[in-house]
Amino acid sequence: MAREAELAACLEAVLGSRSSANRVFELLEPLAGQEEPEHIVSAARICSRLFGALLERRELFVGPLPEEDAALGESYSAEDKYRIWMRHRYRDCVGCLGELMAHEAFQVKELALCTLMKFVELEAQYPLIKIEWKGTLTFPCDLLKVVVDGLLPTHEDASLLISRFQEYMEYDDVRYFVMKAVTASVGQVMQKAKQKPLPFYQQNVFSLISPINMPNKESEMVKFMVKQENREELKVSRLQAHRQVFEKMWLTFLKHKLPTGLYKKVLVILHDSVLPYMNEPTLMMDFLTVAYGIGGAISLLALNGLFILIHQHNLEYPDFYKKLYSLLDPSIYHVKYRARFFHLTDLFLSSSHLPAYLVAAFIKRLSRLALTAPPEALLMIIPFICNLFRRHPACRVLVHRPGGPADMSEDPYVMEEEEPRALESSLWEIQSLQNHYHPDVAKAAAVLNQFLSEMEDDISGLLELSAYELFDKEVKKKTVDVPLEFEQVRGLFGKKNDIFAEHFSLD
Repeated sequence: MAREAELAACLEAVLGSRSSANRVFELLEPLAGQEEPEHIVSAARICSRLFGALLERRELFVGPLPEEDAALGESYSAEDKYRIWMRHRYRDCVGCLGELMAHEAFQVKELALCTLMKFVELEAQYPLIKIEWKGTLTFPCDLLKVVVDGLLPTHEDASLLISRFQEYMEYDDVRYFVMKAVTASVGQVMQKAKQKPLPFYQQNVFSLISPINMPNKESEMVKFMVKQENREELKVSRLQAHRQVFEKMWLTFLKHKLPTGLYKKVLVILHDSVLPYMNEPTLMMDFLTVAYGIGGAISLLALNGLFILIHQHNLEYPDFYKKLYSLLDPSIYHVKYRARFFHLTDLFLSSSHLPAYLVAAFIKRLSRLALTAPPEALLMIIPFICNLFRRHPACRVLVHRPGGPADMSEDPYVMEEEEPRALESSLWEIQSLQNHYHPDVAKAAAVLNQFLSEMEDDISGLLELSAYELFDKEVKKKTVDVPLEFEQVRGLFGKKNDIFAEHFSLD
C-alpha cells in the first residue's frame, strides 16, 4: 500500500507541474519487470493514467518523432522540447509494456495487453499522426503491431492471452490492421526460421486468426475504433479490401510447413471459416495438395477442401476419386477420426451422376475391408453400402449375380489394382457377414437379401458408435424368461408310478 501511495503521489507531481517531469522515471522503473508482480501491476496502472491524461491534454508531440538529442537544439520551442521528451517517455512505456506481455505472471500479461489497447483507443481519438490533409488515416498501426508481436511469442503458448484479446477483434478497423500485422510478422519470423516449423509460434498465430469473424456484407461493417471523417473513401471501410488482407494473411501463414497437429486444425475449419471469405479460393490448391501428401486423417481433410474447390469453384482435379479410393485401408474402421471420414466419404459419393464402375469399386473395397472390421464399424458400414446401392441401382448386379465368386480366390476384383473389375464381382463378403458372431451384424447384413426401399438409411447416429456403447446396449437388454419344466414328473396320470417297482422287486 505504501508503494502504491508513493506512485500515486509521483503521478500527481508529474501531472501537476512540469518541473517534476523527471519523476516519470520513478513510474517507469518498475515496468522493467524486475520487481514483484503486484508492484509491476501498480506501476502499469499509474502509467496508464499518466499517459492517458497526457494524450487527452495533447501534451505529447504530434508528428514524426525527432531523436531525443536533436530535440535539444534551438530550432524547437520549450513547449515542443517538453512534448518531444515526454513522447519519448511514452514510447519507453509502450516498449516496457510490450516486453511485459511475455512476463511469467498472467495478471501482468493481461494488464500490459489491456493498457496497450487503451493507448490504441486513446491514440485513435487523439492521434499522434500529423494530419496533413483531409482523410489522412489516423489509426495507430505501429502501436497495434507491438500488441500483435506480444501475442505471438515463439517460445510459449499464448492462447489464454489471445482469447483475452478477441473482444477487440470485434472492431472492423482493429481486425483489418491486426490481419496486416500478422501477415508481416509471419513473413519476418518464418524467414528467420529458414522454413523450419516453429510449433509455439505457429500455434499462436492460428489461435489468433482462426476465430476471426469476417463480415458477409459491407453494410455489416459499422463498428470502428477510429471515428474517421470520409471513412467511406478509405480501404479499411471496404469489404473487398478486408477480403484481400484476409486472403493474403492465410496464404502467407499456410505457405510455410506446419506442425502435423496444426494441419488437422487448419483443415477442419478451412471450408467454413476461410474459403468462403477469400477472393480467390483456388489459391489454396497448393496448400491442399501438400496436405494430402502427408497421409492419414490429414489427407482426408485435404480432400474435403479439394472437393469444395471442385464443386463450387470449378477447379479441375481429375484424380480426386482415385486419391479417395486409395485412402481406404484396414485402419479406417479403427481410427478415432472414423466418423468424420465416413461423413465426408458419404458426401463425396452423394452424386447420382458418378459412373457405376467407380461406385462399384468403392462398394467392393469397403466390403472387403469389412471382413476384418469390429462390430461397431460394421453396423455403420452395411447401411452405408445399402445407401450406395439406392443411389446407384446399376450396382445392384453385385448382389443379384447368380454363380458369382464365392470367395477371394475366385474374385476378379483385385483391391490393389488402379482400375479394378468391381462390376464383374459379387458381394460374397456381405454374405459372409450374415454368419457373423454378433447377431446385430448378421441381421444388418441379411438386409441385402431383401428388396431395398427407396428411402436412404440415416447413418448419422451410427457414425460415432463405439464398442463401449454396443456392449452397454447388450448389457441393458431386458432378458426374456424362458419357460422351463420345474415340477418333478409323477407318472403318466399324475401319481407316482410304483407299480412296476412293487411287482419286479428282488425281495
